[in-house]
This record gives sequence, structure tokens and C-alpha cells, in this order.
Amino acid sequence: MKRSKLKPLRSGLKDLLLEYCSGSSIHGVQYMGSQNRSWCERFWWMVVFGMSVGSCAFLIHQTYDKWDQTPVIVSFAEKSTPVWQIPFPAVTICPQTKVDIILFNFTKEFEEFKQLSLEDRLSHNRSEEILAMMQLCERNFFQVFLTRSNFPNTTTSLNYGGIIQNMSLSIFDFLVECRLVGEIVPCHELFTETMTEDGICATFNGISANDLLRTEVLQSEVSYISATKPSPHWTQDSGYSTQANLSANPYRTLGSGAGAGLFLLLRTIDADIDYLCRGPVQGFKVLFHSPADYPQISKKFFHIPMDAAVNMAIKPQMITTNTRLRAYTPELRHCFFNHERYLQFFRVYSQDNCELECLTNYTLHHCGCVKFSMPRTNQTRTCDPAEIDCMFEAETLLLEMDLTQHRENSAEGNFRARCNCLPGCTSIQYDAEITQTDFEWMNWVRSMKGKAEKIESMQLSYLGIYYKEPQFMTSKRSELYGMTDFLANCGGIMGLCMGISLLSLVELVYFCSVRPAMLYRGNRKRKSKSRKQKMEECAEVCLQEVVVKSD
Repeated sequence: MKRSKLKPLRSGLKDLLLEYCSGSSIHGVQYMGSQNRSWCERFWWMVVFGMSVGSCAFLIHQTYDKWDQTPVIVSFAEKSTPVWQIPFPAVTICPQTKVDIILFNFTKEFEEFKQLSLEDRLSHNRSEEILAMMQLCERNFFQVFLTRSNFPNTTTSLNYGGIIQNMSLSIFDFLVECRLVGEIVPCHELFTETMTEDGICATFNGISANDLLRTEVLQSEVSYISATKPSPHWTQDSGYSTQANLSANPYRTLGSGAGAGLFLLLRTIDADIDYLCRGPVQGFKVLFHSPADYPQISKKFFHIPMDAAVNMAIKPQMITTNTRLRAYTPELRHCFFNHERYLQFFRVYSQDNCELECLTNYTLHHCGCVKFSMPRTNQTRTCDPAEIDCMFEAETLLLEMDLTQHRENSAEGNFRARCNCLPGCTSIQYDAEITQTDFEWMNWVRSMKGKAEKIESMQLSYLGIYYKEPQFMTSKRSELYGMTDFLANCGGIMGLCMGISLLSLVELVYFCSVRPAMLYRGNRKRKSKSRKQKMEECAEVCLQEVVVKSD
């Protein structure tokens, strides 16, 4: 009884399958359903068709993995970018001479200091200045003179940043003359003070502390940045707004070449040079960075020797991100927009700011204190000179974690990964081509009949900074595969392997849904009509029998 009920269903499905095979637009299917071909031929086509389906599925899976795992590509932008669309680089200059020798002679004071016993050193009348100055010395100084055992920790936490700020040279002691776009401009209008790991440095074109730092969180003993001019018409992600004019902060120049650059005369007083603390390489350290980056002078800098003329032709390197990538996660696009990554001490996200905060947190974790120049809260202690080697060790260990962070079972190895310092989605770096020659300023002064004997106790350096080209090529992150590209690739693969188009899929859906429904409906109508005819015929026969009986 069940077989008799299923027989029509099987027959209907078979007819439907044969109808589909005979008229399908998918290559090879019509041969599998042809009644005129032998079973051997049909089986051969079934094998070939199965291999085609398998190849198609494999290639589509590979395409999907590429779309899912590496959806972003970095390429050159379609057109070059003029230099007036980006800020002129922020320039941070740090002198190798740190203090006026009349106020504090470190070499003399340290010689007296190290002769004292361990207990008497902290009672020295200038111990605070000596300990603060040690924070600025080169590493080879600590390798020779300093270990954990020969300097005790201070009984109270000293404000090393404040002491350094009070005893340091004014930035205008070494900035003699400033020229911007060919015009002499007072240096105090261009440069502001910045606290760095190298002490007090001069910064040109940086944004204000309120725009860069979360000042409400940071310690209040000493300021990190003295700049106060706001930047309402520029952000790292969006660039300059349409309301920004030529005087908008940060400063931007209209062109390239020496006529559109910044030129400085830098002075070094011979008597202020301290070889014991700062080593044999004297002069100035110069760092180019984005206005939204906090300067870290020890990471990368250019050296400006004394009595040298140095010209730097700037070549910007900029990466932007297509707005379509905002829908992707930061891990897929490998960058953060500013609103996506919160930093404890910085209002502006950048990879350099994030890494500085990461180093600060790890130094605190490893040593229980931080360097005087690192961003910190009022509750965080600054490291004493006896702990400087611990800070160096923390920095080295953090760098080594780049190679070991894949080991999930290592708690130390995960600290770097937890920092999650991806690049910013819009980032600017400034490379430089450097030319250097002797700066014969004494002969120039003598030729001007100046009183050279008054300035023979100092040395001058000349620094020129300008763009090399009026335009530069920008890189951009964009979709490697968007949804349209993915569907187009899948369509191409299915067309190559099976000859399938979109209408072929519609056809398949039709034969799986609409066509069976219509056949079922038609079959029911036929059965209903047949039943009705039988009933009419039966009624007619019965009527005839009644008539015959009545006769």
C-alpha cells in the first residue's frame, strides 16, 4: 500500500529531474539525464561534473579565505598630494649641553659627589641637582659609574622633572635666529618647550598640551608641553577642515624648496659642554614627527654637529584609509581610527603615542616607577638613578616581546600584545635627505668686521628644513575584495568550472520550488477533474438504470 502511494511521487520526481537535465543551462547536466546515452556515458559525465563541482567549491573557499583574512591592500593613491594639504613637520631640537656651567658644573660636582661615602651622598648640598642631571646622561656613563649598589634610593620621591626644568638652559639660549619662509621671526613665536627623555627641548609646530594630552589625568608637578595654541581646524584622521586658513595651527607651507622652509642658527657655548655626562658627540639632536605625536628623541633623530651647516630636504610618507574600511574590525584593516583606541594619557591615538604609553606601563610594572619624562599620574613615582638600569632593562625586555608574544603560556610575553599598538589609520612620517658642509661663520663674522673676539667662546650650527618636492605620492589602505569583487570572483570561478551564471542558479531554484509546486497543483486539478467526471458518469449510469427500471 505504501509502495503504491510512493510510486507516483518517485515517478514525478524522476520526470522533474529528467525535465531539468534536458533543459539545464549548466554544462554537462543534460548529458547525465539523456535517455539516448548509455549508462557508461552518463557515469563518465557524472564523474566529470563531480570533479568540476569539487574544484569550484575549493576555489571559492580559497577566495573566501582571502576575502575574510586579508581584505585590505596598501597601494599608491590615484594622484599625488600637494604638501599644503599636510602639516609641516613638527621639529624637536635637543641640545647636548643641558645646563649653564655658571649655575651648575656637573663634572666638578660629580667628582666631589662620588668621593663621598654611600651614606653621605644624599646629604650633599647639591645632591638633588646631581641625581636629576644623571637622568640625562648617556648610557655609557651609567655603565662606568652607576650600579644599584653604589647609589641608594632617595628617602622621598624627588620631582626630577621639575628640577631639570629649573636648571636647564632656556631654549632661547641655543636658538639664535629663526627664519620661516625667508622672513626672520622671533624664535619665541615659533618654538615651545617640551619635556623629553633628553631633557627640555624646543619644538616647532607641535599641537597644544590640551589637544594632545589628557591633562586632567597627568601629574601636576611639571608641564610636559608649554604650547597653548589650539588646533580647531585640523585632526590626524581628517586633516585640515574647509575653514582652515594659512595661519591655522599646525603650520603648513605652500610649496617646496629653500624659499618655503625653516632655517635656524643654533648656538653652543664652549664652557657649557659636559663630556662626562653627554659623551664625546656634541651638538644637537633633531627629530621630525607628526604634530600629533609626542616626541621621543632617543628613538630616532638626526645629529647636527657643531660648526656645521646641515640642510634637510623632507620627503613625507603618508598612509590614508578608505572610508569603506570603517566597517571592518581594526584587526582586519591593521590600523586604528582615533575614536577606536582609548589611551590613558593621550587624546590623539598614534602608534608612537601608544608605544610610549605601553613602555610607561611596563616600566611601572617592572620597576615600580617610571622615567621622569614619561606620562604619569600624581600617584606614580619617578625612578631614582639607582633604578635607571632597571628602566633600560624594561625597555629591552619590551622589545624582545615582539618575538615571544606568540607564546600564550608566557605572562611576560603577553604584555606587548595587550598594548595592541597598531598603526593609526591616517599616519604621517617625514624622511629626510641630508647634505652637510662646514659652517665658516667665524670668517663670515670677520668679513663683516664684527668683534669676533667676543664670540670665539661659542660655536654655531646652521639647520635648514624644507620640502624636497611640491607634491608626494600617498599610500592608501583600501579593500582588496569588496562584496562586489567577491561575488564577481565567485561568478567567474563557477562560470569557468561549470558554465554557471546567475540565471542558472535562478533556474535551479525554480526547478526546486516553483516547478514542483506547479506540477503538484496541476496534478491535483487533473485528479479533481477526473473524479468529477467519474461522478458525473456514475450519476448518468444510475439515472439510466432508474429510467430502465421505471419502464
